[in-house]
Amino acid sequence: MSDSMKQFLILVLFPITAMAQQPVCPPVTAAVGLKSVSRIGLGSCARQDKPQPVLSLAAAQRPDVFVWLGDNIYGDTEDMALLASKYAMLGCRPELQELNKVAPFLAVWDDHDYGVNDGGKEYPKKAESKAEFLKFWNEPVGSKRYGHDGIYHAVTFGAKEKAVQFIMLDGRTFRDTLLWRAKKDSSHFRNDYRPNYDPASTLLGAAQWAWLDSVLRQPARLRIICTGTQFGISYNGYEAWANFPIERQRMVDAIKRTRAEGVVFISGDVHYGELSCLRAPGFYPLYDLTSSGITQTWPHVEANTNRLGKAVRKNNFGLIEVDWAQPDPTITFSLTDAKGRRKVYHNVKLSELRF
Repeated sequence: MSDSMKQFLILVLFPITAMAQQPVCPPVTAAVGLKSVSRIGLGSCARQDKPQPVLSLAAAQRPDVFVWLGDNIYGDTEDMALLASKYAMLGCRPELQELNKVAPFLAVWDDHDYGVNDGGKEYPKKAESKAEFLKFWNEPVGSKRYGHDGIYHAVTFGAKEKAVQFIMLDGRTFRDTLLWRAKKDSSHFRNDYRPNYDPASTLLGAAQWAWLDSVLRQPARLRIICTGTQFGISYNGYEAWANFPIERQRMVDAIKRTRAEGVVFISGDVHYGELSCLRAPGFYPLYDLTSSGITQTWPHVEANTNRLGKAVRKNNFGLIEVDWAQPDPTITFSLTDAKGRRKVYHNVKLSELRF
């Protein structure tokens, strides 16, 4: 056999051999029909090719459910076979399997698992990426998630007095392109984007807004809105709801119009953790617990005048604990770093999240 033929066979057969050796791991367990929820874990920004010891720490807390808040893999591709292989790598991580044995999963996506950095509706593989997302996260057969564009969805767990609604938003499929700031404009910090004040611009899209109005009217005592990008921070020039101030106000108005009480936000994206509080006139405080990242960190912390306490620059996971035994349940927000140290801790009475 000639040397050129040997080289050809090596190039052809090596990928096949590598694929054959790739471990096949069991599908994740999705959260379905939970009878009670009082401990909610959360996290985001997990490179599938890096160790994830934060998830082992989260498993030790034994949450009732764990919410993945986007950048759950770093796909960044229009090649769905490559995207699927990265999901498979995440699914085989021992730390993920350890956590999933304790807690079932809920998930939303952000830009990197959606498919393109800072991407929105211009990404051409939205439908294909959604199919890979639903497959990996083992979305139950019959879920309404299959019946519309995007991955937005809502589920409620627990009996009437302990009903917890999870509202999972899609901030990518319908989102208009971000506006770049002028480099000479120092009023917009040193970061990439400027606010879009065009009333025709959208983050969620018309169909998702109509759906959200309906789910906010459903009965629940505590509502957890899950969003890939931060909701409650002040503007700092990076990706956030603050880049679409009209859309953020629309969210506030929707909560007020539907009289939805007990709303809190959870988010990811930024590679550090923090607790923010957005205060609007005539409204209860809107808390946003950001947990990021499971594997990723950022060299500095961005400005945020709505931050409560200090940010967590190390890898971290979040936890929301609800003490239903009290007449006025206490909600505890916390962030724990990779050394198991609780760095953020804040208590709120459920009665404080009412009109």
